[in-house]
Amino acid sequence: MAPFIYKHRKILALRHLVLLLLTTAMAVQCVAHPLVQGMDSDAVEDSSNLLLFAALTLFPPIDCSDDGTVWTPYSATEPNFWTAVTFGNGLFVALSSGGSNQVMTSTTGVEWSPWSSAEGNSWAGIIYGNGLFVAVSSDGSNRVMTSADGFNWTARTAAAANSWTSIAYGNGIYVAVSSDGANRVMRSIDGISWTSHSAAELNSWNNVTFGDGLFVAVSSDGTNRVMTSSDGINWTAQIAGSATWWDVVYGNGKFVGVELGSTTMSSSNGADWDFHSAVAPEMWSTVTYGDGLFVSVSASATTDSIMVTPDGTNWTSQQAPNDHAWLSIAYGSGTFVAVSPALNDNVMISVCD
Repeated sequence: MAPFIYKHRKILALRHLVLLLLTTAMAVQCVAHPLVQGMDSDAVEDSSNLLLFAALTLFPPIDCSDDGTVWTPYSATEPNFWTAVTFGNGLFVALSSGGSNQVMTSTTGVEWSPWSSAEGNSWAGIIYGNGLFVAVSSDGSNRVMTSADGFNWTARTAAAANSWTSIAYGNGIYVAVSSDGANRVMRSIDGISWTSHSAAELNSWNNVTFGDGLFVAVSSDGTNRVMTSSDGINWTAQIAGSATWWDVVYGNGKFVGVELGSTTMSSSNGADWDFHSAVAPEMWSTVTYGDGLFVSVSASATTDSIMVTPDGTNWTSQQAPNDHAWLSIAYGSGTFVAVSPALNDNVMISVCD
């Protein structure tokens, strides 16, 4: 075989492989590459285009345009007071503050499996990091529990008997905040052994998140209602108005906070905050980020209890499938999942179709 013919065939084979991998990636990751945008089904005369057309037929691109806008209700394993949900290692894990099985897990958000918690506490926050699910509680003897798989949980001793409300992971560190106590921060490098640390102010710290090398916590009271830290030990108070800030998340290069009212806020550095209008004066209890979208849900028990924004600034109202109070939301594997303490249809999801 002539060298140039052999080389040409190798190039064509490589091109076919790249195109096939590209179109498969489109199907599972919600991406559209310029090479395949605008392709017409008539353009199949060339062998490469024929392969590309066949791949798109077998693996059609997923339409992600309805993420956070179309929601479907499902039932949890038990009618518990579901308070928190997170995603990690291909699994959604939700916690409740009561019930016989206070943990439930799901790979899709549709079908859930019940599990026992380490103790029957009022579990308030959960995070996944460094191969471990770690949860915190506002009461009980041991106010931390850990699990490697989301099914089997082990009780851990918290640094103090505070009302722990939220937990975050970043820079190899777990950080939890509380609404009371002398030292309203605790820190751990393994999720098992915890040490107490002083918050920037003695506020009711409701939530903490991590992004861009920084922990950011928000409060519903006090003079300065945001505090930041790079290590979880030394905290700096930040000015953030007088809103009842309830949750904060990091995504798309910025921190976004929501409150139990009509205001949201955003910041690129955790220190300088811009304030924006929510779609309505609802009890915006939780916010998450995924698939290029910030999504917040409300505890106000109305059908207008969802708002979304791609930029953290301009919010759009979306309809929930029912009028439940939604307390926590998470994103993973192309799906938003929210949980509620309602008796039925207490899970709702929005999927990248």
